[in-house]
Amino acid sequence: MTRYRFIEGAKRQLGARRCCRVLGVSTSGYYHWRRRVVEPCARQRADQRLLGEIRRIHKQSGGAYGAPRIHAELQIACGVRVGRKRVARLLRTAELVGCHRRRRWRPGLTRRDPKATPAPDLCQRQFSPPQLNRLWHADYTDLPTDQGTLYLVAVVDGCSRRAVGHAMGEHADAALAVSAVSTATGTGHQSGACMSM
Repeated sequence: MTRYRFIEGAKRQLGARRCCRVLGVSTSGYYHWRRRVVEPCARQRADQRLLGEIRRIHKQSGGAYGAPRIHAELQIACGVRVGRKRVARLLRTAELVGCHRRRRWRPGLTRRDPKATPAPDLCQRQFSPPQLNRLWHADYTDLPTDQGTLYLVAVVDGCSRRAVGHAMGEHADAALAVSAVSTATGTGHQSGACMSM
């Protein structure tokens, strides 16, 4: 970078090609640097102006707006005709990110131990029994909260599709599942039902 600046200053007296050869840089590299830094094209100047507007809108939103909302704000409020992908590119180059509600995938919740022996299929793949309390299904989910992630385990009767037990906790472990089943058996339901997890 500093060699290119030296060439820019000395090219009138020595010539750009000679300076590049002596300093061991390519002339195409020098001219590429010159186009970007010394005399940016109209598109780059427009990008810089647009980036100023994008930074202003992003700051005004408290860092919440991403490319779709900033694009809409530019078109509606500012009257600027610009593509959403261009806005997204400029946000990436400026390392600006908006808030989003997407849940991050956590590998610990969905991976099964390949060495573990699978549990026997007690219900023989018959998930709709003809009577109540013959088959219970259980599943858990994670709920993001302000204080952290909360895990919910629910036990549902296979025939009535009613929740017969549940448990909530800060950790998704076997104790939470046992607590949900204990809640289901303590609500007056028969404990001899088959479980499907």
